[in-house]
Amino acid sequence: MRLHLIGCSVLIRELSEAIVHSPHTIDAKYLPAGLHDIGAKGMGERIQQAINDVDASHYDAILLGYGLCGNGLVGLHSETTPLVVARAHDCITLLMGSRRRYRAYFEANAGVYFRSAGWVERAAEMEEQLCGLGYSASEKDLIAKYGEEAGHYLYEQFNRYRQKYVKLTYIHSAMEADAEFANRAREEAKEKGWEFEEVNGDDSLFRRLLSGDWNEDFLVVPPGQRIAASYDEYVIAAKAPRVEMTEGVE
Repeated sequence: MRLHLIGCSVLIRELSEAIVHSPHTIDAKYLPAGLHDIGAKGMGERIQQAINDVDASHYDAILLGYGLCGNGLVGLHSETTPLVVARAHDCITLLMGSRRRYRAYFEANAGVYFRSAGWVERAAEMEEQLCGLGYSASEKDLIAKYGEEAGHYLYEQFNRYRQKYVKLTYIHSAMEADAEFANRAREEAKEKGWEFEEVNGDDSLFRRLLSGDWNEDFLVVPPGQRIAASYDEYVIAAKAPRVEMTEGVE
């Protein structure tokens, strides 16, 4: 098969390694890290444009190197080529190798924040994106821009996530040259006063996505249908677009 991959650059190491081991011909495009930070609508628009840019006549399928990511994949479609995506809530599921392992870890570790090699090395570009949205601005800067009351409110809202987390877990992959990324994650946890833990990742979902081994852990979306959140253990589903009825037309 000839496949086209559209993936998040946070996962570029894992996806690229899976390409090396794939028996198929694969072309890849990586989009900027942290698209989920611009919201589901903005993320979906960026990925849909990448799908639209693919010359479908050259490929048997378009692979998405993403999880659902806050519904950022909802509505994505191709009119001529199947889309294939793992049944994953987010990239942490992909890095851990299964949604079952991710769910078990999450349930046993309330208030956990995750890092991986990609998250650490792409931190600067994600920080730049957050700065554009105002998330990383200081309280002083927000007050200067929006006034004291509004600036203080925005600062509190942008930093509420820090209150939810008590632990940072670093997910190792086989694509790390040394301990640099893990050590940087450890320092981040120390700075924020969080507990730190390291766990081994699992590249099986990446390898199966790129090898065409699409079992029940993957969704194959037929041409013309769209990705939808299923709100169950399967995470996502394929649905035909809703047909709008025009009043008075028989």
